Amino acid sequence: MKESEKAPECEATSLPFPNPKNGTVEDVPNHGEFRRSFTPRQIHVLSLGGQIGAGLFISTGTNLLNGGPGSLVLGFIVVCTCVWGMLQTVSEISIAFPVSGNFIEYADRFVDPALSFAAGLSMWLGWTAIVAAEATFFSVIVNYWAQNRVHDAVWYTVFLLVMMIMFMLPSVWFGWFEYCAAILKIIALLIFVFAGFAMVLGAGPKGYLHHGDGWKEDPFKNGFKGFASSVLLAVLAIGDNSFTGFLAGEAKSPRYSVGHAAFLIPIRVTTIYLVCIIFISILVSADSPSLYGSSGVAASPFVIALNEAGITGLPDFLNCVILVAVASIGAESIFIASRMLRFMSHQNLIPQWVAQVDSKGRPRWAIAITLVAAIALTYCNLSAGGIEVFTWLAQIASTGYFMVWVVVAIISFRFRAALNAQNDPLFKEPYAWKCTLWPMPPILLLTCCSLYTACSFYLGLYPISATSPSAYSFFQYMIGLLLIVFSGIGYKIVFRTKLRNPAKVDLHTGRRTLTEEEIFALDAYYSQSKAKRFYSFVQLW
Repeated sequence: MKESEKAPECEATSLPFPNPKNGTVEDVPNHGEFRRSFTPRQIHVLSLGGQIGAGLFISTGTNLLNGGPGSLVLGFIVVCTCVWGMLQTVSEISIAFPVSGNFIEYADRFVDPALSFAAGLSMWLGWTAIVAAEATFFSVIVNYWAQNRVHDAVWYTVFLLVMMIMFMLPSVWFGWFEYCAAILKIIALLIFVFAGFAMVLGAGPKGYLHHGDGWKEDPFKNGFKGFASSVLLAVLAIGDNSFTGFLAGEAKSPRYSVGHAAFLIPIRVTTIYLVCIIFISILVSADSPSLYGSSGVAASPFVIALNEAGITGLPDFLNCVILVAVASIGAESIFIASRMLRFMSHQNLIPQWVAQVDSKGRPRWAIAITLVAAIALTYCNLSAGGIEVFTWLAQIASTGYFMVWVVVAIISFRFRAALNAQNDPLFKEPYAWKCTLWPMPPILLLTCCSLYTACSFYLGLYPISATSPSAYSFFQYMIGLLLIVFSGIGYKIVFRTKLRNPAKVDLHTGRRTLTEEEIFALDAYYSQSKAKRFYSFVQLW
């Protein structure tokens, strides 16, 4: 499908949203609307590249150190299964109701405003914490060259200034930055895959044939603790996969671009991650002293493998790519966090002035609040216990990620219940997009998230470095879960919200039927030969 599948720009309108206090639908003031500025090409590449960040490049070192090669690979396999389940589940609703609030709006509409508030607050804080975590990564990577000659506060400030400048520009600039960054990250990973294969066979001035000694000696370090740690860090590395759904609210053709991404992204993300992880597990020893950077945050095992083989040039190139990846994930985090705040405001969950969108399609107040919180969390890393602050931030984010998967699974069941209760013909419309093998994807999400919760609980009681239960560690690992549970319960008690009745929920507001141009473009696409359609799926963009 070509770029000609143009959908109309979003115009500023006053849309009805449910009142969280009584469940009635009422008009909210005109706050302006986002622009549908993201093309199918950008959606696809951003969805793929958005999964590749500092979590893969850097924190995999901690996975390896804590769990050994076996737990490293197994942890990523377990989490990668959720990528397919998440994208299938959220895309079904996102294509029918492409709003930038995504599951926050869906939780309110189909389940309960209290769940929407809890999920929104938890994920806003989680994504904001990611900005602070990426600032820490930025400092570590720059110090690969600077060798700690410049204070960390300087690099934090540089990183935050780049983020602020990014969001002073129209949203289309964000889209193109993420697009170019995603392509660069994909190219870098492909280079590492080829280099990794060569290094396993002994390439490099200092290279030697690798026999997988780490797999023979202690593949599952620290037992279940090591596996649990690897799983939670893999969740942090892969992310919550809701980025595609958020982009749908500002996509020109959600039916094609999001549907395309939901099919291909799980395959490509799983393949890219697992191939890279397997090479890391073979090339880098779990006992390597190089796994930790000078600041205490794990250094990149990709760079370590290249350095140990004596390959020059590539480590510096990869470090440059990681810097871009860090900026990309930081910008993505602010994008999603600000959209969450905006839609929570638009739904009367928080003050309405936060929802204001300017003439360029930017939710300026939501972005400003997010940036202020991100700045505060970032400079907390300068305290004496900076590494502890980072660990708390990482745990808030990773717990928030898999709790979103729980929320999306619940929404999916309630969404289907509403369609059945109202005999809605959604899936009978032309080119309707349905979740594959439903209800297996949401069931898979709930099953996996039960495992992740058990991992958090176990590590909270018995962390890697301890032999006895610790209240401090318990709250460190469980704070994200406690936040979403108690904020939801508190909101429900204060506002006395009720579960939405599937027979009465709104299945019309924000619903996007295909335009004549989109139907024409889809007709043309499906009239192509299978070979051409296959090529459109396997091409990078």
